[in-house]
Amino acid sequence: MIKITVCIGSSCHIKGSRQVVEQLQHLIAANGLGEKVELGGTFCMGKCQLGVCVTVNDTFHSVTPDGVKEFFENEILSKV
Repeated sequence: MIKITVCIGSSCHIKGSRQVVEQLQHLIAANGLGEKVELGGTFCMGKCQLGVCVTVNDTFHSVTPDGVKEFFENEILSKV
């Protein structure tokens, strides 16, 4: 199981965390990965200056709404 956690705190929300979550939900469903990928949210990860904070199994990433597809392909699809 791959666990993706997206920060939904105020700073990341302003930078597009809602769009990141919605796109990840779509990509997980479109690729039939609902049984293999868990998507969750959390509040501040303490790295607000880096953009929308996302962890994949505790590895930190900074993701923009425009970069979700590339992030998903590189960090999720390549590992399932």
